[in-house]
Amino acid sequence: MGARYLEPRGKLESAGRHLSVRFLLENASERPWPAEAGLCLGWQLFDAETGLFLAEGRWKRLEKELEAGARAEEQIEIELPQESGRYHVYVSLLDPQTGWFYQRGWPLLLVEAEVEAGRGQVNGIRMTTLRRLVWTRRLRSLDKAIAGPSLAIWGNRGLIRSMVWRDLAARYRGSIGDVAWSVLSPVLLMATYYFVFGVVLRARFEGDPSRSGFALYFLAGMLPWLAFAEAAGRAPSVVLEYRNFVKKLVFPVEILPVNLTVAGLVTQALALGCFLIFLAAVRGALPWTALWLPVLVVPQFLFTLGLAWFLAALGVFVRDLGQVMGYLLTLWFFLTPICYPEASLPAAILPLLEKNPLFMLVRGFRRVLLEGAAPDWGALLRLWLIGAGVCLLGHLWFSKLRKSFADVI
Repeated sequence: MGARYLEPRGKLESAGRHLSVRFLLENASERPWPAEAGLCLGWQLFDAETGLFLAEGRWKRLEKELEAGARAEEQIEIELPQESGRYHVYVSLLDPQTGWFYQRGWPLLLVEAEVEAGRGQVNGIRMTTLRRLVWTRRLRSLDKAIAGPSLAIWGNRGLIRSMVWRDLAARYRGSIGDVAWSVLSPVLLMATYYFVFGVVLRARFEGDPSRSGFALYFLAGMLPWLAFAEAAGRAPSVVLEYRNFVKKLVFPVEILPVNLTVAGLVTQALALGCFLIFLAAVRGALPWTALWLPVLVVPQFLFTLGLAWFLAALGVFVRDLGQVMGYLLTLWFFLTPICYPEASLPAAILPLLEKNPLFMLVRGFRRVLLEGAAPDWGALLRLWLIGAGVCLLGHLWFSKLRKSFADVI
């Protein structure tokens, strides 16, 4: 232990920032502390939120020898800063030659204080260690990182709903088809791919070699791709599109990628409705395993949102990212067995391509919609872990870079 700080008591000047802290200092080591050793008591001030060092107070020399196990009453004077905020004060022994003892693992006396409008307030005084403080700060950061995406979405759900509706309505405003293009666009896109691969190239899937079977397998694979590609393709430029919000208004910028991801889900839902009608017409009924779709859509949403957060933040600094993403999405599409069977892929690279989250989603959608089987549990677990991990990391990345958006834009 080295040293212990017992029975701490703090007294703050009325309407002031000068704090006197009294405590019993115990020599918990096995050796005496002679007066000629030159040991001192001191304090350092840190920001409570970030742990950033702010200031250091005057040292007070121990003038009496303290035998091993003995105690002595000590007092140290602390001056809190004038700026409002929450602060941590570390009170510890130190050697002027070798430095602070708390940095060697010895206990310290932690004073938790707060200043508001020039007036100080003590929230607590306790003995702890630097290692324990570091782990506590890490756990709090982890809690914030985990809760951050949920709070961003739930706390702004009304604004997200409004902006998604406005975005969908604004895309086709003034056209003859109006909102009907929200259904026609994905249908026409899928029809184009079907004509190229199903009619011209005559690609077929082993599960159902008929032309209608190819259409079903192809369309089932397109369902997760539609939502993903729409959000990932627009994410690099979304912050720049709303640059006025970033520069002039107090606006939750982190919801902009959320809007894109939710809008993609709406497009996917409309396409899914058309697909289910087509599936019922071809096969006469819908499989009950379609009820497994939500366990696939949720990790798809998390993965897409995390990637959208990452691309949106990076797009502010790399303006060419939008053009690059167009090519990358095209490559990603053809590396995913959407318009061709998995069997046509080279066996040597198949294990690598199977790690693609879109590969897992396409396979999962086909299993529950066309093959009447539940999702593969191993792949589903990996999909959830990847989706949650990418979502958390994407939000952290966006939160880290957003402070510089106004300077760059």
